[in-house]
Amino acid sequence: MHKLQERSLLREKADGRKATGRYHIETWGCQMNVHDSEKLSGALERDGYVRADGREDADVILLNTCSIREKAAEKMFSELGRFVPYKRRNPELVIGVCGCVAQQEGERIFRRSDVVDFVVGPRATATVTRTLERIRNGDVQARGTVDTEYRNDSIRFPYDEIRREGVGTGKAFVTVIEGCNHRCTYCVVPNTRGREICRPMTSILGEVGSLASQGVMEMEFLGQTVNAYRDEDGNTLADLLPAAAEIEGVRRLRFTTSHPAQMTDRLMDAMASASPTVCPYLHLPVQAGSSEVLKRMRRGYDREGYLRKIEGLRRRMPDMLFGTDVIVGFPGESEEQFEETLSLLNEVAYDTVYSFAYSERPATKALELDGGMPQAEKHERLRRLQEQQKTLQERRNRQWVGRDVEVLVEGRSKRNPERWTGRTPENRVVNFDGEAFPGQLKNVKLLDSSAFCLIG
Repeated sequence: MHKLQERSLLREKADGRKATGRYHIETWGCQMNVHDSEKLSGALERDGYVRADGREDADVILLNTCSIREKAAEKMFSELGRFVPYKRRNPELVIGVCGCVAQQEGERIFRRSDVVDFVVGPRATATVTRTLERIRNGDVQARGTVDTEYRNDSIRFPYDEIRREGVGTGKAFVTVIEGCNHRCTYCVVPNTRGREICRPMTSILGEVGSLASQGVMEMEFLGQTVNAYRDEDGNTLADLLPAAAEIEGVRRLRFTTSHPAQMTDRLMDAMASASPTVCPYLHLPVQAGSSEVLKRMRRGYDREGYLRKIEGLRRRMPDMLFGTDVIVGFPGESEEQFEETLSLLNEVAYDTVYSFAYSERPATKALELDGGMPQAEKHERLRRLQEQQKTLQERRNRQWVGRDVEVLVEGRSKRNPERWTGRTPENRVVNFDGEAFPGQLKNVKLLDSSAFCLIG
């Protein structure tokens, strides 16, 4: 019997009803998108759908998209062209575009692809199952639906009772804030995710407790600007972290992505007070090492102010490691200003850097700035930065060889299925040999390293 049939029959037997259909979700982008796909999965499974083995077996395909960079959006349109044969073989197949490209492009998606049946942005994720039900029941008006706005009813946020694929791996994402109130000149997020909306702390703690009772040991709080969190009762991330750390079964807490402007002394103190449950790793995007470039980006801090935040965290938590985001080739960036970014990487000694060449995004203020540069020059700067960072990471990772570390096992290594992979509290990826299972904490002896992982 086919594995999918076997799984479907087992589910029908368990809940006493026939499966609604088979679904497949493809995800691009940040952790927020990954978690949104978990929410979509949970909503579909509550409606009786079962996961397909792949796109060729699915009755419903959802593309959960990212628009933070131009290439990511174009990748989605390219991918849609590959669905034409599936649609021809199965006219009943329903294809939906979700996520930030859906929010940004709306009905224009239908002009570029005739295989798409509906479009739902991240502000309206909770309406997906309703739209699917209408389409699959033959409601012709439902095809071509574009839904990109929050609803003022109980499904505004599909947080509760959602099955998360992370359960069983020892880690789960937990959304605490949606949207962003900053107006960085290069960023499309405020247009696609909307303004900040914070979830009540009681709801978050309830979810954390539920996940912990299922064996989840690591929680990662998510938000576009997670450290801007403040609920209607005035609770901030500085209140949430210590409260979550007290919940039985919680071994590790992380949060991403933080904005340097919201990294307050009170939050730093709370992180230190909840240590070691709050992990000694923080992703703190700097975007550029030049104060002049940061001003044109409208980031709300300068180089010196950013470095004070780093120093304040290291003073309170000496073992703290850092990751960051960097954009090179921003309009008007001179060679000297780019070299300031290179020097910042050396000064902070980041353990991870996500770096990108500047990409023009619609409806952003950066489009009005002078000083654009050729793609070749931007990508040459990107190459130089990535080469420097790789050398730094190789050197820093070698310092870990010989240590014993605690690893939360995530699963089999994608590159070598005979090995397991997981992460340390410092967010270092460790690939290792031996007996293990997902969700287990293992002590691992580190024997070797590369620029991107440790080997044990």
